[in-house]
Amino acid sequence: MIDIKDVSFSYGEKKEKALDHVSMHINKGECVLLVGLSGCGKTTLTRLINGLVPSFYEGRIDGEVLIEGKAVTEYKDGSLSQKVGSVFQNPRSQFFNVDTTGEIAFGCENIGISHEQILERVTNASRDLEIGNLLNRDIFSLSGGEKQLVAIASVYAMNPDIYVMDEPSANLDMEVTERLKKIVALLKSQGKTIIIAEHRIAYLRDLADRIVYMKNGSIIQDYLKNDFLAFTDNERKNMGLRAVFPERLCIKAAHQSKTAEILATQNLSVNYSKHEPLITSISTTANVGEVIGIIGRNGQGKSTFAKCVCGLLKEAAGKIFVNGTPLSPKQRAGKIYLAMQEPGYQLFADSVEKELRISFGRKKTEADGVRAEQLLEHLNLTEKREYHPLSLSGGEKQRLSVATALMQDTHIFFLDEPTSGLDLENMNRVSALLNDLRTEGKTTFVITHDYEFLLNTCDRVLWLDQGTIREDVRLTVEILPALQEFFKINQK
Repeated sequence: MIDIKDVSFSYGEKKEKALDHVSMHINKGECVLLVGLSGCGKTTLTRLINGLVPSFYEGRIDGEVLIEGKAVTEYKDGSLSQKVGSVFQNPRSQFFNVDTTGEIAFGCENIGISHEQILERVTNASRDLEIGNLLNRDIFSLSGGEKQLVAIASVYAMNPDIYVMDEPSANLDMEVTERLKKIVALLKSQGKTIIIAEHRIAYLRDLADRIVYMKNGSIIQDYLKNDFLAFTDNERKNMGLRAVFPERLCIKAAHQSKTAEILATQNLSVNYSKHEPLITSISTTANVGEVIGIIGRNGQGKSTFAKCVCGLLKEAAGKIFVNGTPLSPKQRAGKIYLAMQEPGYQLFADSVEKELRISFGRKKTEADGVRAEQLLEHLNLTEKREYHPLSLSGGEKQRLSVATALMQDTHIFFLDEPTSGLDLENMNRVSALLNDLRTEGKTTFVITHDYEFLLNTCDRVLWLDQGTIREDVRLTVEILPALQEFFKINQK
């Protein structure tokens, strides 16, 4: 089905190889999972299969890639897209329409399918993927998970034989990840060939036929599923891979925060226009040095709560206190920093290094320069210091977003999904930095769908449901069963 023969590839004029003498064969109907540290070559390998390398991402390529015995470069006039469908980490990067139904139909229109067939394919995609509620919607009104489902449906409607997915679960909550799992199972039952590059691999452990472990642009090992699942947790960690059996994870000892209260919300409510309140009567506190995980399904008010506390949204009712003093939104905006879920919204400079050095919002000091160097090293970005921020991978942008946040001269931080798209090593780097903030007496709220990161990092859990607090508790063994149920942890 797919043959990759001794392929090496370097992007642009770079000397370092993104892929180094890679060879592999993928049979029809196989589900192949690509794993390894960020930058190991997983994404580049997917781009070989869908033709983005070298037709879109130019560079030097040696070797050949064959699909059904035909070189990828010989597929002309978009014919490869009828064979290979692609789903990217950020669905917005592959949208061409502003409405969902038009987006699902778009690929079919491009390959000249009749109007009647297009309607049938859109209907079938909606039915098979169970997304009828997403038809005829404004794409920009959808959650990140809903956008990903629409992106998958747009590929499904074209009915390719091969699906290539690059970090499809990176920005998904647990419910949409479960739906993604069901979709992969459906594609397998239809005999489709599936290649998925992922860091969050637990949801695929029963679906992948082979697990290909990559490092430094090379394939180190190609495992059958049972051989891969037989690894101990320590062996898996030594490979730099995320949890395969999250039900085995334990809570790290929660730290006792300093007793001084730094932040309090009192009966906080936020409305948008004339709609129903997005959050209602939220009252909570945060102490100096706490790391507080904020969890909840999509659309339950997590980001709204963060934006309001940070002064980006005005409260409809209630008060917010910092060090015992009630502050207006304008006053809070200078004292509390939010790193958004989409890092591209907060990256402005033309190099990684400059991004850190312009993010202070105040006069530069020698200490700022030292801090910037430390963050570059801690988040494994030193070698990327001269790169343009928007040229970075998704995980690298995420780490840079965290770094710019930690450069701010404030004592309260909100980080929205800081570990989306991060491998184990870089997740641990972010955890270590938040522990440093804890030691410095700074307080951090972390909005997260990352169960592994939550157990590894946080002291408390603020659980939002339908715009209000369901639970506000310390992270202890007693709450673990409820968290496992919430995160849909498979307890086989």
